[in-house]
Amino acid sequence: MNGKNRANITAGIKVKVVKKEDQRTGKLTEGIVKDILTNSANHPHGIKVRLTNGDVGRIQEILK
Repeated sequence: MNGKNRANITAGIKVKVVKKEDQRTGKLTEGIVKDILTNSANHPHGIKVRLTNGDVGRIQEILK
């Protein structure tokens, strides 16, 4: 699924995000979505979310 469309994202799903400080390296952080921070329906760099551990990043992958 696409992490650029807000409709695909709900709290509780498992995702991989890129945090602001990891954008240059492309390092992904895995976690569970707690809050959706992007208000628009879609975003070209990925929907910004807060994970349950407190990390904030843009979704790159949605895991099953």
